[in-house]
Amino acid sequence: MSKRPNILWFTTDQQRFDTIGALGNPHVSTPVLDRLVASGTSFTHAFCQSPICTPSRSSFLTGMYPSTIRANRNGNARFETDLPLVTKLFADAGYVCGNVGKLHLACAYDAPEARADDGYTMYAYSHAPRPHGGYDYMDWVAEKGASLEDLVTSDDGVPAELHQSTWCAKRTIDFIDEAGDTPWLITVNPFDPHPPFDPPKDWLARFDPEGMPGPHFRESDIEAQSALEPVDFQTKSRPPGPIATEGATPPSYGGGGALGLHEDVRKLQAAYYAMIGLVDEQFGRILAHLDARGLRDDTIVIFTSDHGEMLGAHGLVLKGARFYEGLVRVPLIVSWPGHVPDGRQSKALVELTDIAPTLLKFADIAVPDHMQGRSLDGVLAGETDAASHRDHVRCEYFDAVAMPDGTSATMLRTDRYKLVMYHNHGLGELFDLEADPWEHDNLWESHEHRSVKMDLMQRSFDAAIMAMDKGPPRVVPW
Repeated sequence: MSKRPNILWFTTDQQRFDTIGALGNPHVSTPVLDRLVASGTSFTHAFCQSPICTPSRSSFLTGMYPSTIRANRNGNARFETDLPLVTKLFADAGYVCGNVGKLHLACAYDAPEARADDGYTMYAYSHAPRPHGGYDYMDWVAEKGASLEDLVTSDDGVPAELHQSTWCAKRTIDFIDEAGDTPWLITVNPFDPHPPFDPPKDWLARFDPEGMPGPHFRESDIEAQSALEPVDFQTKSRPPGPIATEGATPPSYGGGGALGLHEDVRKLQAAYYAMIGLVDEQFGRILAHLDARGLRDDTIVIFTSDHGEMLGAHGLVLKGARFYEGLVRVPLIVSWPGHVPDGRQSKALVELTDIAPTLLKFADIAVPDHMQGRSLDGVLAGETDAASHRDHVRCEYFDAVAMPDGTSATMLRTDRYKLVMYHNHGLGELFDLEADPWEHDNLWESHEHRSVKMDLMQRSFDAAIMAMDKGPPRVVPW
């Protein structure tokens, strides 16, 4: 390879897998992503390794499971592992690396998070695009002559031209121009479509709540979720009617057109799609700049998200200790003209841990032995079966927030079945995804599925043991 590829790694926050027009959703507006699907390979069965932010992001930036690197929950004081981020490996190999927007490898509640040895030489940081978490983004808004605090508390909210997604695109374009001829890698992390579901007013007007499809919900979900109440504080709703206020409510960010829990789920869905529409537009600005600079053929583009959103499915909103498809299955599109097949859609089971070793392989950088992800380079190059990559994917939740006895939960999913175990609670779920793709019929107590359940439990236990933190490396026999 004469020139190592540049890498544009674009990660949204809390975007479900089923939110792209070209992949089957007629209600969204994603023309840029639709073109990316046509010019790259889409993995339609990609899964995060935790349904919340810090564990998921720590996982895909290291190629390791959250429990292996002790990044098991949000709100951690620091990113504790000694293992390097993949961006550090690229920096050590001569890349110039940058980050724009969120990172969230450690707590970011009331101050910028403590940085790890991340390899970033450009670090434009913003967590929640609010006064308490705007940071570099908030300064940019001030430079434009506006006050972020005033904007987020106004009835109209933050206009598109001052939105965090717009700032992310601007800073990314600046980074590309400043990198010169040095190969570069940038991780771009807009906060949307994360709650509080407050798109710019003009974007919200483009999506009619009456035209939204509504959530995947059956009346039987009410009883099913009531049985899981001991598990966590997962916010509940009563789709397709008003979202209820029972259970824990999400943080109140104030104003900005934020949708409260009293609003109809379809209104929430319209706002969610509007946020994705703005992200799509700003992502398109970056791709257009690559084209204008003649860099598109030299750049690997990855689009994904850290986890999904319940969006009223099963009577739930937001995220928590659940492992339904809408929460743990995410978009994953890879494009590299001349190297990755155009318009290909792969149903192979893929984990986000697989991104880091894939990028290292494409850049001809050695993949460390400790990485648990499996490179997708063979699938992306068309050298291996596009429908086969892993026998199963796994996901973890270890977070004791607000629960007196804590919640630890694990998921193992094969092509056909999904097993979820809520440890310390004696509760679980088993779904046949061929017969029940939206997971309404829990087979956990089914006698007919006992052998399937026991087989998956054994496989899940084996997978958890293999993911265990084995401590410092062995250097001598004893």
